[in-house]
Amino acid sequence: MRLFLAEKPSLGRAIAQGLGGGVEMDGCIRTKNGVVTWCFGHILKQYEPEDYDAKYGKWRMEDLPIVPSVWKMKVKQDAKKQYGRIRELVKEADEIVHAGDPDREGQLLVDEVLNDLGVLKKKPVQRILLNALDEKSVKEALHHLQPNDKFIGMRNSALARSRADWLIGMNLSRIYTILARMAGYDNSVSVGRVQTPTMGLVIRRELAIRNFRPVQFFTPQIFLRHPNGNFSAKWKPHEGEGVDSDGRILSKDYAEKILRKAQDGVARIETVEQKKGIAQQRLPYSLSALQIDAGKKFGYSPQDVLDTQQALYEKKLASYPRSDCDYLPENQLGDKDAILEMLSSLEASFSDFAKRADGAIRSRAWNDKKISAHHAIIPTRVKPNFSELSDREKNLYTLIAKAYVAQFFPAQEFLTTHISVSAGGEIFSASGKVILAQGWKALYTEQEESEGEEKEEEQKLPSVNQGDSVAIADGQILEGVTKPPARFTPATLLKAMKEIHKYVLDKELASSLKECSGIGTEATRAGIIETIERRGFIKRQGKNFVPDELGISLCRILPETLLYPDITARWEDALDKIGNGAMSLSDFSAQQEKFLDALLRGAKETKIAPPANIVRCPNCQSPMRRRKGKTGYFWGCTGYPNCKTTAPDNRGKPDLRKAKKM
Repeated sequence: MRLFLAEKPSLGRAIAQGLGGGVEMDGCIRTKNGVVTWCFGHILKQYEPEDYDAKYGKWRMEDLPIVPSVWKMKVKQDAKKQYGRIRELVKEADEIVHAGDPDREGQLLVDEVLNDLGVLKKKPVQRILLNALDEKSVKEALHHLQPNDKFIGMRNSALARSRADWLIGMNLSRIYTILARMAGYDNSVSVGRVQTPTMGLVIRRELAIRNFRPVQFFTPQIFLRHPNGNFSAKWKPHEGEGVDSDGRILSKDYAEKILRKAQDGVARIETVEQKKGIAQQRLPYSLSALQIDAGKKFGYSPQDVLDTQQALYEKKLASYPRSDCDYLPENQLGDKDAILEMLSSLEASFSDFAKRADGAIRSRAWNDKKISAHHAIIPTRVKPNFSELSDREKNLYTLIAKAYVAQFFPAQEFLTTHISVSAGGEIFSASGKVILAQGWKALYTEQEESEGEEKEEEQKLPSVNQGDSVAIADGQILEGVTKPPARFTPATLLKAMKEIHKYVLDKELASSLKECSGIGTEATRAGIIETIERRGFIKRQGKNFVPDELGISLCRILPETLLYPDITARWEDALDKIGNGAMSLSDFSAQQEKFLDALLRGAKETKIAPPANIVRCPNCQSPMRRRKGKTGYFWGCTGYPNCKTTAPDNRGKPDLRKAKKM
């Protein structure tokens, strides 16, 4: 019997359909060509420290570092029934087909189950690589199975990442929680390779806002008359007295002096540059891009978008939602006519455009070389019943449908013009843009195109020639004030995680982070943002994120190696080497243990600033914390066991008059 072990039920059902179909029963589907069963993502998890040794149940600094000599896994509580079913089917099987997602994590997820069951070396294991779940793609992949051993490097790189995250997360979360509680905080401190730099983004942005000092600046502008039409031009910055390093005039008197010079002088056209350009069709959506756009347009949180897109996927209305790719496989061009016909039959904003779409146009989105584990999120051939969809489902479906239809419209064509004018020895410049053909951008309103962006108003420039004389009709001084950086919203924080290469300390590492598409994955970023919010490091203030007191305190004492994303870039380089066999798993682990030792030594030498409302022990001045005992709440000294002072709780505050030193 041939057994397919899929990463998730939806993938298993798609494979079963490709095998000819069958009846789903007891966590599997039996077909004429094999049996299909599945995991629910990771159904095994790493041991907790206390699983290795009961003494780790208490968090003590003297027990750190905790480094397993032999790494162990256990079945998740809610997956025990399915794990038992997999175990029974594996015993029956003569051959096993690994059907995890075709990426690093997908390889590990199924391999760790097969390894736990002890069959990786006992039975033949093949690998199926699926980028799409349509029947055509599944049947094609079934004819191109590969030996699973070929992907050992991919599995080991994922395993290395998982173990290193455990070492850093478990040990540093414990030591900084101990330090935070000693300072008087009740919160548990969660430290991680991804969540800590994400927290750092919010906190550094907030500190930059608090330290920001606005600067007023002035820009001379002249209004010009030419026989072919009127236009305006702004002063072009140059180095000199009265101009700062950013080319801004900080003195109004100096700006007025320039304007007077210009108005008293002769004005002529110095240069004219015209250039035709095109805006290629926008790419379809990856999950992050969809979360960012939906956040800006509708105010949806990243988790809302993921959950809604998952619902559309389960209704077979959209392709796989957790995709980090915004390109499409060339073999799906064959579905375009059916999808466009279905979209044109709907009563939706994009339907008329779908009717006018040109199936002969092939945009840059169709590129097999750009496909990762999954392709971009697009509508399927299944026709939705809009009356049965929620508003959120309709809105997200509309976004992905419009992006798909855009692939079958021509590129936008435009003409840009740049004119420089000399006047009184000063240079003024004007720019304009004329749309020659809207192309795919006809699907989008101007508001949708500029959502969340500040856009300078464009003017239509007259036809002029170099050397033409122009008359200055008027002039003015434009006043402006520099603005602080904007606080992060859920959408912009997610975008920053994806574009984390812009925030590294060591700029030489930026390319590594750009190649791996930032920190976190499409599936985990929304959850990471919610985690640091739930932990109390950041909080919502309207639609923006601001740091809480504990987050700012941590940012001041955590090492830069944790607060910046550089560690991920260095890991990615090492994980690539593990993947291609240039580095062993044990060598990488040894490096991380040394790195952990250095981080723990640094942590032991730090002190977290206490919260503003700290309550001090009357006997030793250590912070006191509210605790829950057998008979209710009480307050205890954090200097325990050296100081055992306690005080009864009085409506959330300690009654220090009744404090006792045990």
